[in-house]
Amino acid sequence: MEKRETIDTRCVNALRFLAVDAVEAANSGHPGLPLGAAPMAHVLWSRYLRHDPRDPRWPDRDRFVLSAGHGSALLYALLHLHGYDLPLAELRAFRQWGSRAPGHPESHLTPGVEVTTGPLGQGIANAVGLAIAERHLAGIFNRPGNEIVDHRTFVLAGDGDFMEGISYEACALAGHLRLGRLIVLYDSNGICLAGTTSLSTSEDVAGRFAAAGWTVETVRDGNDLGAIDAALRSAVAAEDRPHLIVVKTIIGYGAPTRQNTYGAHGAPLGKDEVAATKRALGWPETPSFFVPDDVRTRFGEIAREAAAAHSAWQERFDAYRTAYPDLAIEFERRMNGLLPKGWDRDLPQFDADPKGIATRKASETILQSITKALPETMGGSADLNPSTLTWLKHEGDFEHPGTRPIQVQGTLGEAWDYTGRNIHFGVREHAMGAIVNGLAAHGGTIPYASTFLVFSDYLRPAIRVAALAHYRSIFVFSHDSIGVGEDGPTHQPVEQIASLRLIPNLVVLRPADANETAEAWRTAVERADGPSVLVLSRQAVPTFDRTGVASADGVRRGAYVLWDSAPTPELILLATGSEVALAFDAARHLAGDGIRVRVVSMPSWELFDAQPAAYRTSVLPEEVSARVSVEAGRTTGWERYVGAHGVSIGVDRFGACGPGPEVFSHLGITVESIEQQAREALKR
Repeated sequence: MEKRETIDTRCVNALRFLAVDAVEAANSGHPGLPLGAAPMAHVLWSRYLRHDPRDPRWPDRDRFVLSAGHGSALLYALLHLHGYDLPLAELRAFRQWGSRAPGHPESHLTPGVEVTTGPLGQGIANAVGLAIAERHLAGIFNRPGNEIVDHRTFVLAGDGDFMEGISYEACALAGHLRLGRLIVLYDSNGICLAGTTSLSTSEDVAGRFAAAGWTVETVRDGNDLGAIDAALRSAVAAEDRPHLIVVKTIIGYGAPTRQNTYGAHGAPLGKDEVAATKRALGWPETPSFFVPDDVRTRFGEIAREAAAAHSAWQERFDAYRTAYPDLAIEFERRMNGLLPKGWDRDLPQFDADPKGIATRKASETILQSITKALPETMGGSADLNPSTLTWLKHEGDFEHPGTRPIQVQGTLGEAWDYTGRNIHFGVREHAMGAIVNGLAAHGGTIPYASTFLVFSDYLRPAIRVAALAHYRSIFVFSHDSIGVGEDGPTHQPVEQIASLRLIPNLVVLRPADANETAEAWRTAVERADGPSVLVLSRQAVPTFDRTGVASADGVRRGAYVLWDSAPTPELILLATGSEVALAFDAARHLAGDGIRVRVVSMPSWELFDAQPAAYRTSVLPEEVSARVSVEAGRTTGWERYVGAHGVSIGVDRFGACGPGPEVFSHLGITVESIEQQAREALKR
């Protein structure tokens, strides 16, 4: 036992000083967390975490989330020593251009990083999504004696994570759902970047989690490997509810003048302090990035043990494939993110209707078709099913099997367990977005979240991370404009669409009618390399007679010529969403006066900008300078399409309370206004 404890201590110190040396070499980073949290990380990774460095993506691995992403140097040290494809040269280049060891973990960049973290609270909320995915897929695919989905989600979180409101939203839901395979190690050191946590909080975090339905344990000494081991053993054994292990640590442990101070949080220790810290913990001062042979040998043993767990799972899966060949094929399809051939064959087509339907209502019908074709689809809304219409009818609700509803609106399924596909997020938009990202990161599901467009601001950090990390997350936002009407300017989005378009690698789709909505859903589902946003109307919009205008499949190219009054236009009207019908009516009036006019439906700037130049020019010929854009939101950005002589009709102020049509009229979003400004554009 003494030998095991000694080598474990040396392994812990190797982790500590690889991280410290990486921060020092970069002259940038956070050394305090690695020095304090390395013991709990080592116990977890060496004794409990099932993973395989040779195949970081095998389906039944345990997931580890470093929610306190500023401590990324610790994660990179773990990955390097455990044998992942992260050589020492990458740690030496920590935080430098081109390194796979960036300042905060990025899941698409570094092997072994499960989710992109850094914005505090996002990671722990992602972990709730990971845990939901595990329970759901286990319920769908496992059979008695053939459990192929059988893993856990572990999190290392810090004080800052638990100050962010998103963490409480997510963890309250996790407690309600009794996600017993979610285990959080809380690096509780009482220090933040600017000082002690007592400056801003006196909250009983353990009590809060207990009240939310979590099991809570406390380890009083963060260097006590035995106590950490016992707490993890207890957490792994108990699966009736999620588990929080509060580990009392010392930030910057071992640094003589920095430990237990905010000075250890977010800045390099400095050459002299690094040397003193190594002396204090019995570590050679030179060379930097030193790893003793016995430590490398021990980590090699751990890696082989981890690989054995993968091999054992593969044997189980091979037996499962023999016993349940169809299920095995379906499981592999889902985990590989592949869509079945012809999945969109039965997407509904909508007949022409001048009265039409709201695109949110069309979306409801379309989503039911997608649900049948793609059983991996799951998601929900922030307590807005009757408004956003994103329920999956007859597909049941994702809830702990012991829960029974008193009343639920809009769900017609009988399932009330982890196989259900409707997630009731509650009024928790912040967490909802990050949980959906966790579902996407896990694999095996195509997840979506829904709320009003005006509240997309609550999800913005999660949407941004989804775009950065290339998650296949779908965000459905209804009530897309001043057409919300009587709810007034607090609920009328004007700047949100423009704001969402600023996020790189995000595709924003604002369909004009029911058939464009079907194409928007098709586009979002097929987009595997990043998130998509669907922006849908509350009010009814006409369904175009497609025998008289172009097919809605032009949505896939971002913009298309909906209608030409003549072969060579002299005026182009561009619009999105509900305003396309207004532009179309205005165009027909103008054409009646002999004006050669083109109507362009432009549901997605991003998709259009990605088209070849020849296509973009065919839609927006350069020689046609008289252009008018129409969108019931901020006009910012439309100048790139209408040009210096064009006109952008929109809403560059907050909305107002009143019936939707009246608000449109008072704010100048009308057929008459479009006609008038189009004529003025022609004169110029």
